[in-house]
Amino acid sequence: MTTTPISHVHVASAARAGRRTASTVATVLVALLTLLALGGVAGATDDEGKQDALAPTLTTTGSTHGTTTSSDVVVDWSRIVFDAAMTDDGYISFLGSRHQAMVHIAMHDALNAIRPKYEQYAYTGRSYGADPVAAAAAAAHDVLVAVYPAQQATLDAELATWLATVPDGTAKTKALALGADAAAAVVALREDDGTVVDLVSPTFVPGTEPGDYQYVPPYDFTFAEDFRYATPFGLTSPDQFRVPPPPSLRSRGYARAYDEVKSVGALGSTTRTEDQGYYASWWYESSEIGWPRIARVTTTSEELELWRAARMFALVNMALYDSYVAGWDSKFHWDFWRPYTAIRAGDTDGNRRTVADPAWLSHLETPPVQDYPSTHSVLGAGAAEVLERSFGTDHVPFSMDSTTSVPANPVRSFETFTQAADENADSRVMAGIHFRFSTEMGKSLGRKVGAYIVKNHLRPLRHRH
Repeated sequence: MTTTPISHVHVASAARAGRRTASTVATVLVALLTLLALGGVAGATDDEGKQDALAPTLTTTGSTHGTTTSSDVVVDWSRIVFDAAMTDDGYISFLGSRHQAMVHIAMHDALNAIRPKYEQYAYTGRSYGADPVAAAAAAAHDVLVAVYPAQQATLDAELATWLATVPDGTAKTKALALGADAAAAVVALREDDGTVVDLVSPTFVPGTEPGDYQYVPPYDFTFAEDFRYATPFGLTSPDQFRVPPPPSLRSRGYARAYDEVKSVGALGSTTRTEDQGYYASWWYESSEIGWPRIARVTTTSEELELWRAARMFALVNMALYDSYVAGWDSKFHWDFWRPYTAIRAGDTDGNRRTVADPAWLSHLETPPVQDYPSTHSVLGAGAAEVLERSFGTDHVPFSMDSTTSVPANPVRSFETFTQAADENADSRVMAGIHFRFSTEMGKSLGRKVGAYIVKNHLRPLRHRH
């Protein structure tokens, strides 16, 4: 059998969309941000296959490698883009989230060029008779080579593994051309989309009034202010679902949230249970790492067919990126202080119910960006909304590990996506880094983002009979 060449990528002209990383950030800042800025992913060198294998009913990919209906190719390239993003910048920036969406959109578009079942997104051509597995793998590969050219050798090897499962011939040749076209379309579409920004926000100046966001040690900057203007994948604008203002500092609701996080979120808290401490750490990893893993685990355990899985992964990753954009818009619009600042300055908020603690520290370190809303909660609820709508039910049990879990509690189990999203949001209060009203508003925003994307993108086609 002859080997099909892999040097067929023709998206290099748009590759600079992903090559430009945040070079303005000093090496020491990069190390800190890897752990803290977007959810604590330092040391996340785990084997994602091992993480996914914790699904109770997980099947092995080898038994169905290369079949035209198996979702294995989608699941595997979700893992591959994770590895590539970790190798590139460790998910410090928003590039990893963007590239996950781009990869899965290209796979979805390629499959629906062969057998149209759902609306396409960037590439709208047709290639009847192309091999679906080869086309999907080629599309994913070509996007990743365009945005991570330094990793081409590794990516070529991954593609070769998948192409070896497909017989040589016209269907395979057409699939490679189709994959290249689908990749080129989405890479070109996301050129200069506002994802690449200065991560240290050099023009941001903290306010001086009670409630205004202040830098939280050890950071003396605010993270990626200009990302609030990035182009969403599915929303019409970053401020489409901008959240209402946070509660007044003088209100009872603010005081209740203040007292809660002051108690359960404190370093060394005696009111935070052991399990609450466990899941504060478990969910601390970046949402664009954890929720695609949930999609991989449940896709495999529920044995989704290829087209349905490709669509779901595209929608999930679109929702994750757009949840970041929408969350950043609201965060910088309302510019609300974190519990660390609020509790230490509790005597300045004009609320007689709040008692200051000038020495208060949170259970886990606070990322260097505003409190309201909790973007971690936005992403979790947005992904959960897409998953529920894609599966047609909220009740899809799964078990999973996390890159930031503590040794005593490496695996957590959930009966529904909503249960997972709720615990994900609650974890930020237990960590001491968000007020309850921020996580609740984050969940509300995320549900809106997820629902809008599913209702308006990659919709099932109505075929005439």
